Amino acid sequence: MQITYFGYGSLVNTRTLGPQASAVAGTLDGWRREWRAWWRADGSAERPGNCTLTARRDPQSAIQGVMVSEPAERLAVLDAREKRYVRVTDGIADAFRCDPRGKPAPEGAFLYEADAEIRHWGDDDHPILQSYVDCVMAGFHAFWGDEGVRRFIATTDGWHAPMLADRTVPRYPRALEIDADLLAFFDALLAEQGVHYIRP
Repeated sequence: MQITYFGYGSLVNTRTLGPQASAVAGTLDGWRREWRAWWRADGSAERPGNCTLTARRDPQSAIQGVMVSEPAERLAVLDAREKRYVRVTDGIADAFRCDPRGKPAPEGAFLYEADAEIRHWGDDDHPILQSYVDCVMAGFHAFWGDEGVRRFIATTDGWHAPMLADRTVPRYPRALEIDADLLAFFDALLAEQGVHYIRP
């Protein structure tokens, strides 16, 4: 038994997936990404929060990502990783276009969308983590190169949120080692967006 799901953020980076995961690059029609999910690792109001990615339906938009297949016993691990997100199956398989072509997504394919209770734009108390952005954009770069990173930025709303400059001491639990030249490329693109940083 297999589960199949669409990753549009950190799940695009295959270095964060399980050892038996296989990922197929493609595009999901009718959706758009946004920095609009408040997150606290342990749910405690006393711990620092951050803002993570979610997605919303938008008939005028399409987002690149990967359709991942894994053994069904990995579902509990995945649900724990995506805590406070809900699985959405309606229309996901039909909206996916394999890149450039291949087998269609199976019925039952899903994506994770933030629970309504945590759907808020990032702010000073819930900044975007630079270490998280690095991981996400490295995943997009691995599949689509420089243009894939640019498209990721262009099809994601919420860059007005502050970004915590935690690259040297990452708060993101799946932070990765990334080439310095690639990080400099990410920084240049984000500067064009006017992203402002909070220094820890």
